[in-house]
Amino acid sequence: MATVAQRLEQAPLVIRLRPYIELDSDQFFEFCQLNGELRIERTAEGEILIMPPAGGGSAYRSLELAAQVREWAKRDGTGVAFDSSAGFDLPNGATRSPDASWVRKDRLKKLPSGKKEEFLPLCPDFAAEMLSPSDSLRAAKKKMQEYIDNGARLALLFDPWERRVYVYRPGANVDRLDNPRTVSGSPEMPGFALELRSIWELPF
Repeated sequence: MATVAQRLEQAPLVIRLRPYIELDSDQFFEFCQLNGELRIERTAEGEILIMPPAGGGSAYRSLELAAQVREWAKRDGTGVAFDSSAGFDLPNGATRSPDASWVRKDRLKKLPSGKKEEFLPLCPDFAAEMLSPSDSLRAAKKKMQEYIDNGARLALLFDPWERRVYVYRPGANVDRLDNPRTVSGSPEMPGFALELRSIWELPF
């Protein structure tokens, strides 16, 4: 278990530009490319968040999560999986990079070819976030609801220290699962079952 001090260290750096500077989507994308060594998100209010580098445990868990989503997506064939480096311009103006995500191919094919190499101008159908020591649970829950409010059909928030999963769906109450062995993505992601032992237990 992480201590409270460990979980609160290295909170994201918040940079406020409004009302003096307003970056459109293209400008924000270029800003991120110029600072490619940083992990950057933007809130709907225009605040720029500089995220601290992930520790070993957090990096492993996020990769394991994205890998399981990718393996299911390859079998299913109806959509594309993305890792934590993918940026999404949400309808509310925020730019987010979930730890793992999935988007239906029929939506991606409608995008102009030039936009496919930039932050994708849509909300993923599925988004997942893994709490890290620097994350606030309250802020993370707000972000998950933001995904749902912007069009996601399923969003999962993982707390590896408490071994809890928060399940978000449109028009439904948040479902909290305590120490589950698996989490199903059905019916939104038919046949997807996330195995959690490899996420809860670090191999080192």
